Amino acid sequence: MTGLDEEQEAAIHARIAELAEEHRDLDQMISRVSESAPFDQLQLQRMKKRKLAIKDQMSRLNALLVPDIIA
Repeated sequence: MTGLDEEQEAAIHARIAELAEEHRDLDQMISRVSESAPFDQLQLQRMKKRKLAIKDQMSRLNALLVPDIIA
């Protein structure tokens, strides 16, 4: 049991889906920017940092959905 009701779980799943879509979009943008020469290194670095932050946020939300299991 995760301690979350169905509505909370649904909201978390919806947020994870939104973040996953943003993560995919950023990945595509990063690919396009890095393929075009010359490219703005600072912009690329910011996009990669944002992509990593999104991935971390998705991991934290997924951890809320998975119950703690003591091995």
